Amino acid sequence: MILLYRPGSSILHRSPAGVKLALFALAALALSAYPHDGWSIAVVLVAVCALYAVARLPLRILLAEAWRLRWIVLVLGAALTIFVSPLIAWINTGRVVGIVLLASLLTLTTRMSDLLAVLHRLMRPLGRIGVDAESVAMAISLTITMIPVVAGFADRVRDAQDARGVRLGVRSAIPLLVLALRHADDVGDALAARGLA
Repeated sequence: MILLYRPGSSILHRSPAGVKLALFALAALALSAYPHDGWSIAVVLVAVCALYAVARLPLRILLAEAWRLRWIVLVLGAALTIFVSPLIAWINTGRVVGIVLLASLLTLTTRMSDLLAVLHRLMRPLGRIGVDAESVAMAISLTITMIPVVAGFADRVRDAQDARGVRLGVRSAIPLLVLALRHADDVGDALAARGLA
C-alpha cells in the first residue's frame, strides 16, 4: 500500500486525528452545501493552500497534489462551462478541488493507524446493531487514502501516454482501471495476510 503520511512537527501534524477528521468532515460539508459565489470559492482555495503552508509541507507537494487534479479540473470545468455556465463551472470545480486537497492534507499529516483508531471509536456504538466497527473504519480510511493514490495512477498513465505520443481517448481509462484494480488486489492481499479481510 502507498503510504502518504509525511512526518513533521507542525501544528497540523501534532493535532489529534479525531479533531482533524471532524474538521475535514465539517469543511467538506460546508463546501458542498454552502451556496458559494465566485469570490468565496477563491478565498476557500487560498485558505486550503495556506493550510499546506501551516503544515510546513514543501510547495512542491501542494503543486504535485494540484497537478494530479488537472484532468478532473479540465473535464469537470469544461462540461459545466458548456452545459451550465463558466461561473457555475468555477464554483463547482473549486469545491471538488478544495475537498480533494483537504483529503490529501489529512492523509499527509495523519498516520493511518491514528486515523483508523479514531474511526474505530466512532463506529463502536454501531456494534450494538450488528455493524462491524473495524471493517467500516478500515473501509472509510481506505477510501480517504485512495483519492490521492488513484490521482497518482492517473499521472503515471498520462506520463506513459505522453512518452509514447498517444492521444487522449476512451482507451486511456483502461490502464488506469488496470492499475487501480491491481492496487485493490494488493491491498486485499495485505489485509488478508493480516487477518483483516
